[in-house]
Amino acid sequence: MTKRKPSAPKPALPIANPAVNWAAVQTSRVTCAPGQTLFVQGDPATSIMFVESGIMRLSVLSHGGKEAVIALLVPGAFFGEGSLVGQTQRMATATAITPSRIVVVKKKEMTRQLHAQPSFADHFLRHMLTRNIRIEEDLLDQLFNSSEKRLARTLMLLARDGEPAASHRMLPRLSQETLAEMVGTTRSRVNFFLNKFRKLGFIDYHGALKIKINNSLLSVVLRD
Repeated sequence: MTKRKPSAPKPALPIANPAVNWAAVQTSRVTCAPGQTLFVQGDPATSIMFVESGIMRLSVLSHGGKEAVIALLVPGAFFGEGSLVGQTQRMATATAITPSRIVVVKKKEMTRQLHAQPSFADHFLRHMLTRNIRIEEDLLDQLFNSSEKRLARTLMLLARDGEPAASHRMLPRLSQETLAEMVGTTRSRVNFFLNKFRKLGFIDYHGALKIKINNSLLSVVLRD
């Protein structure tokens, strides 16, 4: 009997985080315009942050000057957690993709709340486990999937698929260059696949990269 070659694991959809109760936590809030940098690689790591609204990206710059996007942060995501375990410098640069509102919690306050509030600690733990799952999925996506699948998955993530049912979702305005950077391909390939998705009815594409994502795009992500 011929052995069947195993297929690459199918990436799961993002897990939406419930709202955090900040009533007992000492916080500050920062608003970021699209393209604005919240912190840069090498800055002191003195706080933990939470995306209250908008979309942020984390990118790393190599010694050779090459930039790589390592994470997209949607509402409900913590970031900068490394400061809790001795990280003294930011390991990445955080930049707003869309207008964003960020909750900032100082390291000492975060540590205190994690010990004082079991429900808050449980929420943070769920976030960390979810983040680990996403990191594994992102790695599998890069190792096994084509740029077409990676683009489809990125669009679904940006459209917050997996939340309460809807037939379609509007994507924030993004340049093809930004999408190409997220996916790890070229702008011309992104343009080709966006046009292909539009012809197949998976998206509605109306210039300036204002895109309506239809749930049927999921078929591209899940197919073998």
